[in-house]
Amino acid sequence: MVETTAMPMCPMAGICKSMTEQPGSGVWMMGSGIVLIALGALIIVYPQILAWIVAIALILMGVAMLGMTNFMRGIRRRIQNTRG
Repeated sequence: MVETTAMPMCPMAGICKSMTEQPGSGVWMMGSGIVLIALGALIIVYPQILAWIVAIALILMGVAMLGMTNFMRGIRRRIQNTRG
């Protein structure tokens, strides 16, 4: 007979287990779900809100990309300074 060993626990299983043990984690998920439902209802009633949400999201993503570019340039400068 072949001897078998138990498989190590999946990393995601450990994360999920720790999330369920933390008090209040379910409240945050319920709150965000309620906000999303309310936002969906507002979009049904006032469709022009969707254009505002998309515009704001695009602006925030553009600002984040510019910030990330600046961050990456700083890393490149530090790497070049340590080599040279």
